[in-house]
Amino acid sequence: MQAQQWLTVTAVLVTYAGVAVGRVPGLRMNRATIALVGAAVLVALGALTQEQAFHALDLGTLLLLAAMMVINTNLRLAGFFQLVGDRVLRLARTPRVLLGLVIGAAGLLSALFLNDPVCLLFTPLVVQLTLRLKRNPVPYLVGLATAANVGSTATITGNPQNLIIGQASGIPYVTFLLALAPVAIIGMLICWVVIMLVYPREFEGRLEPVGPLPVPRIYPPLLRRTTLVVFTLLAAFLFGLPIASSAAIAAGALLISRLRPGKLLDIDWELLAFFAGLFVVTGAIEVTGVSEVVFSAIAPILRGGVAPLSLATAALSNVVSNVPAVLLLRPEIPALPNPQQAWLTLAMASTLAGNLTLLGSAANLIVAEVAAGQGVKLSFMAYLRAGIPITILTILVGIWWLSRL
Repeated sequence: MQAQQWLTVTAVLVTYAGVAVGRVPGLRMNRATIALVGAAVLVALGALTQEQAFHALDLGTLLLLAAMMVINTNLRLAGFFQLVGDRVLRLARTPRVLLGLVIGAAGLLSALFLNDPVCLLFTPLVVQLTLRLKRNPVPYLVGLATAANVGSTATITGNPQNLIIGQASGIPYVTFLLALAPVAIIGMLICWVVIMLVYPREFEGRLEPVGPLPVPRIYPPLLRRTTLVVFTLLAAFLFGLPIASSAAIAAGALLISRLRPGKLLDIDWELLAFFAGLFVVTGAIEVTGVSEVVFSAIAPILRGGVAPLSLATAALSNVVSNVPAVLLLRPEIPALPNPQQAWLTLAMASTLAGNLTLLGSAANLIVAEVAAGQGVKLSFMAYLRAGIPITILTILVGIWWLSRL
């Protein structure tokens, strides 16, 4: 490689190391600021021009992500997630049923509305619910985190990496759903069984009766309007309308409101900035030709079929995190013998790999951090006991299923 390429590789590796760790010693930097600084350094080094940096930004993905955030905000303000949590508590009679309901609700909602916001909104509910029932919150929090990742595998709108894959591949929403929904369903069953086996004493007997449940705070007009918009959006997805523009139109319809704009635009701007920075970083890899050098060496693995590609993706996702892994592999997927199968494999493996450790995905970290704020500690080792078998088994199921397509 030439000197420019070596400089690019060094800057990219330092950026990805910072993203993987999530901080820089001695500095108050998070993943978003690390990605933005890395992008700025690469432009300053001449790895890519300002115009090439702008071109590297995937505006469709950023628009889709922002639109889904607006929809999630409206659902939260309407009391939708509180309503679901209330129904879970009322239906549960045994610890096993409670765990199944938590996993089912988290998986389904993550497939529809992005997994990170679902974890953010559901974690306090799960903690309060389990403490009220005098149960150990940890197994249910593990179930929430792992199910949110597994359930999000099913759709293009399930998680950030799937949004990128959906935009880059052009795979229709229904095709993506039919291909990966079975993996998600079987995966959630695996989560339920593994967690019960790892924490057997927690799931003995029945739940103790509790007193009258607090009435969830619901805003009926907003709930009805948001529900109508969400069902209309899902219909648009199922009929094959453009995903990003459909989501943006839905978000625009919800912004026509009497509520204060500040509440409705409760968007995770740091996550959008993180994506923007990573788009520029991976753009520099492509512009300088580094990607060609690297991927020519690992081409036999990528072209080896579903199993080798899954294992390579899972390993890379646990080294640099799943979103950077997808961005790194994205340019090479169209050249593979079966691109659609390869895109689906990339989505499956990068998502399910996030369940390996507590640091494997943003959803896991959100559950741990929010639970800590509620006085409950979800330790690295407590998560790992269930995370390892869940990851191995779900990826094996994904490999088996996608190899049949």
